[in-house]
Amino acid sequence: MKFFAFFTALTAPAAVIAGGLQVATETEAETYGPTKQADAVYATFGVHNPPAYSPCQVPGCVYHRAEGEPSNPLFPPQWQSEWTMYTVTAGYQDNPPPYPLDIGSVDGLEYTTSYGATFYDSTFEHPDFPGEGAMMEYYDEKCLPIFPIDNSFSCAFISLGDTAYFLTYDDRPEGMPDCCLFSSLNHPPRRDFVKHLPYSVADSTRTYLPGVQAYSLTTPGPGGAPILFGYAFNSAYTVDDAADATLKTPYRHPNQFYFSGSPTIPPNAPIVTQIYTGFMSTPPTPEDTWNQVGDMCTAEPLPKCKLFSGG
Repeated sequence: MKFFAFFTALTAPAAVIAGGLQVATETEAETYGPTKQADAVYATFGVHNPPAYSPCQVPGCVYHRAEGEPSNPLFPPQWQSEWTMYTVTAGYQDNPPPYPLDIGSVDGLEYTTSYGATFYDSTFEHPDFPGEGAMMEYYDEKCLPIFPIDNSFSCAFISLGDTAYFLTYDDRPEGMPDCCLFSSLNHPPRRDFVKHLPYSVADSTRTYLPGVQAYSLTTPGPGGAPILFGYAFNSAYTVDDAADATLKTPYRHPNQFYFSGSPTIPPNAPIVTQIYTGFMSTPPTPEDTWNQVGDMCTAEPLPKCKLFSGG
């Protein structure tokens, strides 16, 4: 069940220069505590941390919708969904995302397939985790391919309040810890996170994926290469039939999250998309999700992740 829309495919540590722009001033960083710069704060354009940490192109990283553009969809307060992840290695230049679940119907694409799940609860609050909201994104056998390492292992990102953890399991690479601190300022996307993305007419009118409204941005990455982040919702309003659904009225269901992965070999992931299957506005079970942080993140001090450096 999908998304720790972890925006990290777009990011560079806030303590360095990203795309030629300093992503946070000292005064802005001090607002969130003296250790934040040292604890891997990433530019997420307002999605996972304050806009001050990103080189936003519009004030507050909030994009206003033009006349005729659809209104912004919202995440349900709580939800969970499985997803299918396609790592597209060729053909995306002529046929870019977003894609249909039957990705083989799109001509010219070369890709690999893996699976995972995401769990989300915007109402989560806990005195041990400053901030609000919880999210877990689990990758089965193929970890999120945005790091310059072989991703042939299971992993999970869990964000509790403002703190994000990276967890691995029995198939982890030798020497990799079972839990490390990913970031001390990286919260789950807010329900209205899509306001931080421009509406894309092109992404919303792919002939091979009708019936969606899509939002995406492209920003310079390391070395100036363009980095994509996009999110598509179904245009039609539909209702969940689960008895414990947190939304009882029709809403626009998320369709997929698509982004630039790491083009290095490994993992050879220039374009990645995670397409939801069975998205439902039902509350996750803490015992199966974020309680893993208490069970696995017990080292003192907790090691900091070195994923971008390949460590």
